[in-house]
Amino acid sequence: MSDDFDLLETNDASKQESEKVDVNWGKAVDTMKSKLAQEDDPEMRQKILNATLDDVVGMAEKDRTSLLDAIKDLTDYQDEVGIIFEKFSTLNANEQKVIDDAQKGLERAKIELEDAENVKDNWWNNLWGRKAKIQKKVEELAAKQKIRDGADMKAKQMFQERIESADIQTLLNELSYKSQAAVTRLKDREVEIKEVEDKLQVAIVEASKNHNKALEKKKETEDKLEEQYALLKQARQALEEVADKQSTDYSEAISKVTIIEQKVEELEGLKNAYTTLAASKDSFVHKHNLTIKVLTSLRSNLQTHRAKLKSDTDERLKYYDGYVVALKARTDQEFAAILEHLGVKTDEHIGQTLASMHTASAKARQEMMDNIPVHEKVMQGVYSSYAESLQEIREKDANIQKDFANRYGIDMKEIFEEYYASDGDAPSGDDGEPTPEKKDDAGDDDLLG
Repeated sequence: MSDDFDLLETNDASKQESEKVDVNWGKAVDTMKSKLAQEDDPEMRQKILNATLDDVVGMAEKDRTSLLDAIKDLTDYQDEVGIIFEKFSTLNANEQKVIDDAQKGLERAKIELEDAENVKDNWWNNLWGRKAKIQKKVEELAAKQKIRDGADMKAKQMFQERIESADIQTLLNELSYKSQAAVTRLKDREVEIKEVEDKLQVAIVEASKNHNKALEKKKETEDKLEEQYALLKQARQALEEVADKQSTDYSEAISKVTIIEQKVEELEGLKNAYTTLAASKDSFVHKHNLTIKVLTSLRSNLQTHRAKLKSDTDERLKYYDGYVVALKARTDQEFAAILEHLGVKTDEHIGQTLASMHTASAKARQEMMDNIPVHEKVMQGVYSSYAESLQEIREKDANIQKDFANRYGIDMKEIFEEYYASDGDAPSGDDGEPTPEKKDDAGDDDLLG
């Protein structure tokens, strides 16, 4: 099993140089808690019971909006508590390039200034503008520093603009990244607290030693004071026993009393100093001990939060993956439903068209059958008219033949029969005169020829 399983491990050796920031809590925490508290929805159960695929679209968009607001709040919160922006946000290539280019420009400007300052300071180099070049590089460095100072803000603006239209997967990734970055930050803070605890433990030991030393010195001073008190008592008694107040013995006795009183005064001052020092060291022993208890409690709480956050973040990544896949599946399901709906409608339309074709065909067949008697009736009339007309023609032909026979004594029946039988297309004569006997030289006069 991997050694990384211990979620509460705090390894000093793995600690990187952490940023020391001045924390300004402000109202960031209260603001975020207030917004989170507003998410409580008493109608949640009813929404779940009555949910449709269309409802899920609105719910997913609300999730995206809530995530977007949370990411914005977290980003602003980072500024309030002094957390460096780029270490707590997933920057894309363009956003990271803004920071990297600014940093590279700053480092290059520092090197160029250092090179200019390393040019030997002599009259020749100064003649060729050494000092002017140094001044120019100083100004360039200041300009690059200004660009670097604004790079974080520019990258942050680009980041904020990007996530405004980001999909929910991007926002979930950003939240996960911030959680992972927070785990690292919490671990660094634990290491920092542990270092302070160790220093305080050393301080307690030193304070205890100094406390004991102060007490020892106080005891030594008190012993010396006892001696001096005894000597002072003797000196004052000796002073009182001098009868001649104007003698040298009296002066020497006074001088001796004064000297002993000075020593007593000094020793009493030392006694007070050692007493105060001992009390102070004893006080700091208790203060350091209390501070260690508080820091140990805070470090323990940080370990708990870090362990849970690290573990939950690992699980949450899988949870988020499931959520994103579910959203995609919902979209695919909706797409399939649309296709199914279109397919059904298309089937209906095609079925309607085919049914219409069959109905129209059947009706056309019926109309055709219905029109046959009508057609036959029409044709019967045509044939009747034709027969009637033909009968009239034949009767007229018979009358014409009869007239010809009566008037000219010529039986025209054979002529007409031959005409109808063989040469009905021959042109008729213009004057209707009978044909005379055929002569060899009368070719143009043969009207029926």
